[in-house]
Amino acid sequence: MKRIFLTVLDAVGCGELPDAASYGDVGSNTWGHVMDVAHPALPHFLELGLGHIPSIHASPAENAIGGYGKCTEVSKGKDTTTGHWEIAGLRLETAFPTFPDGFPAEFIHHFEEAIGHHVIGNKAASGTVILDELGEISRKNATPIVYTSADSVFQIACHEDVFAREELYRFCQIARDMLQGDLGVGRVIARPYTGSEGHFVRTAGRRDFSLPPTGRTLLDVIKDSGMQSLGVGKIEDIFDHQGLTGSNHAAGNTACLKAWMDYMDEEFDGICFTNLVDTDMLWGHRRDPVGFGKALEEIDAAIPMIKEKMSDNDLLIFTADHGCDPTFTGTDHTREYIPLLCWHKGMNGPVDLGVRQTYADIAATCCEWLGLKERFHAESFAMALKASCQA
Repeated sequence: MKRIFLTVLDAVGCGELPDAASYGDVGSNTWGHVMDVAHPALPHFLELGLGHIPSIHASPAENAIGGYGKCTEVSKGKDTTTGHWEIAGLRLETAFPTFPDGFPAEFIHHFEEAIGHHVIGNKAASGTVILDELGEISRKNATPIVYTSADSVFQIACHEDVFAREELYRFCQIARDMLQGDLGVGRVIARPYTGSEGHFVRTAGRRDFSLPPTGRTLLDVIKDSGMQSLGVGKIEDIFDHQGLTGSNHAAGNTACLKAWMDYMDEEFDGICFTNLVDTDMLWGHRRDPVGFGKALEEIDAAIPMIKEKMSDNDLLIFTADHGCDPTFTGTDHTREYIPLLCWHKGMNGPVDLGVRQTYADIAATCCEWLGLKERFHAESFAMALKASCQA
């Protein structure tokens, strides 16, 4: 039995990329700045080698036993879909379109006709701020809120007392079908909310409607080999269900950690690909480094149980998909390196995996670990991890 447990710590970047100036992100460093401000206790991440990554701003652990490094994003953009796709071996030559001034009036008109409702908003805004501004108007007048951000997203917010989740999902599917070509945003996102004026909160009914991957990914390769390709959290949405043999659409880190460990109790060959979203959704965009640090502590506390459940031929990989520095300006993602922390039973000491030239090195490594030939024009570091057993 050979299994890979690949987990994305959503938005937990580790320092600005060389082209950060093109994105207005010079000075961003999500994990490093959270360490500076919140000082989270992360002993198990440190044991995996976290402190050996200089930009993390943490002292290296003397007992570190994992593989550590960071990966460079080749694809254009700094959004969830782009990051996850490159991790899975699929690079994008052109960034998904963004609409900082809102979507074209003609499109909004056609969308309103298609769903049978007038919409309000149509601007770039924080998800919590837009509810403070328009949540009550939307609830009283049964008018969905449409908004975007610096990312390539078309978001629709509806109060659950007014529109059932299935109706909101229907609106999103209509938008997804319409948003193609030059309007082809990476994701259409359902944002159901509840509560009363001044106390609106988003619920766990979020769903992402992504464009299907434009080429083969790690998930396709593993599935086509006859192995299991399992997703936890919003992985199924990010890949439009493509390449998966099973999925648990758990919501929130606590539920996703449980779903992940439930899969660990099963015997299979293949991959379990998990997204832990709270660092992005609850704390990064809301610019709360203390909450961000506590979310990292929750994940850190689960690592001993995760390691205990691993078999001799399993590989554990923690990484991220982009940054969302809660100490930075604005409320959007930041263009950063992503951390790389790996472990398998038998590792005898820290292994420096260096600065990888593409996120796709992770996909190449997963394939080599599972005995598959595909490398996605990237470089595997599987042999470096295996060599540590003889060190």
